[in-house]
Amino acid sequence: MVSRTDKFRGSRTHGRGKKSGRGAGKHGGTGNAGLHKHKVMHMLKYMPDHFGRHGFKRPQKVVCAKVTMNVSELEERLEGLMKDGYAVKEGKALKVDLNKMGVDKLLGSGQISTAVDVMVSECTETAKAKVEEAGGHILTP
Repeated sequence: MVSRTDKFRGSRTHGRGKKSGRGAGKHGGTGNAGLHKHKVMHMLKYMPDHFGRHGFKRPQKVVCAKVTMNVSELEERLEGLMKDGYAVKEGKALKVDLNKMGVDKLLGSGQISTAVDVMVSECTETAKAKVEEAGGHILTP
């Protein structure tokens, strides 16, 4: 049986026409060739975000989230804070340093019944009101 190649010996294109025998001729080029030319409609329809920049990169100082603690969580963790040295009893008042603990902001969710003097860099209005209602103070730098 004669092979197909033998059959076409002497023929310039082996029956494929001028371009389809070379490289990726029938496909209109290899890879992303022609996306701005003959494949532009395909690119617009199926790959609309292929070219150009998209979105933006936020600065790291904006991205980092604040470490927060609720008023109710503060009351739950008082004994543990005293053991770890973040809370100290001075007379009747209990002083808690959340800055040393790494907490950036005190939030007002929950209830507190213990009088606590809290050192924290930021706090919400509701947190301040609840701590003062319980007989404590919030000290911000």
